[in-house]
Parts: sequence; C-alpha cells; structure tokens
Amino acid sequence: MEAAKGTVKGVAIIIGDNNIRGSLQFLQHPNGTTHVTGRVTGLSQGFHGFHIHAFGDTTNGCNSTVLTSSTPGPHFNPFKKDHGAPSDDKRHAGDLGNIAAGPDGVAEISIRDRQIPLTGVHSIIGRAVVVHADPDDLGRGGHELSKTTGNAGARVACGIIGLQSSV
Repeated sequence: MEAAKGTVKGVAIIIGDNNIRGSLQFLQHPNGTTHVTGRVTGLSQGFHGFHIHAFGDTTNGCNSTVLTSSTPGPHFNPFKKDHGAPSDDKRHAGDLGNIAAGPDGVAEISIRDRQIPLTGVHSIIGRAVVVHADPDDLGRGGHELSKTTGNAGARVACGIIGLQSSV
C-alpha cells in the first residue's frame, strides 16, 4: 500500500494463541477515511469479531486489552455509544465487525472506516487491534454482552497499533 501525500500510515503485528499471526497496515487518507489491510493466519474457519480496543497494553497477552480481567471490553468508544455494526450510526468507534477465515485459516482484511483516525484527539495509535474467537453479533444478538462486546468471545490474537515509517 503506497501512501499518497497527506496520508498517515500505521502498522500492527498480530500475535495470538495457537500460532495465530498476522500483520495489518493502516492508511489514513486526507479525506479522513482509514483503510485497514492485511492478513491473519492460523484462525479457525469462520467469522471472528474484529475490534479496536481502548488499551494498547499486551503485558498479559490480549487479556491486558481489557479494563480488568472480569470486565469485558472495552472497545475504543470515545463517543459513549452502544456496540454495533460498522455501518451503524450508533456504534463504538472501534467496532469493525467481523473478519472471515477460510478453510485454510487465513483471513484477508480490507476495511475502510471513518471512525478510526491515526491522528487527532481520537487517534487509534497506541491502542490494540483484537481478533476474537467467535463472530461479533453486531449488537443484535440479544445476549447480555451484545451491546458491549458483540458477544464475540475470547481474545485470540492482538497487536498494538503504531505509526509506520514512510521509509
């Protein structure tokens, strides 16, 4: 992904359970849209919740991306909204929906979003991107966790989002 003038780039190296690995590139365009591309390997086949979490702390693996070990989340949510789908008006900024892993365990990612900037007061730099074990129900599942986490299950892989050199 080549950056045009006025763009900002970020990167996250994904590491997780059972040899889940990947890398993601973030490219913020001058119009405010951030394009996330990359791939994650080693996943079980199917959908996996994909979120930006508020904390970029991986000192205890992906479990450190939550407030406490007993509190689910928190997804990056600067506007204090309920969990939802990426296309919803009311959603956490970090709600990026699901990624799909094929039979080979590989998920190819290409997501464009306007709520995950790499610059400014609501920047995602220094936060964590998290892949979950289960599908995100997009806030529509009726489970007690639907409106906070999408009931997406355990955090199986994560990485901290950092600025990427233009070199």
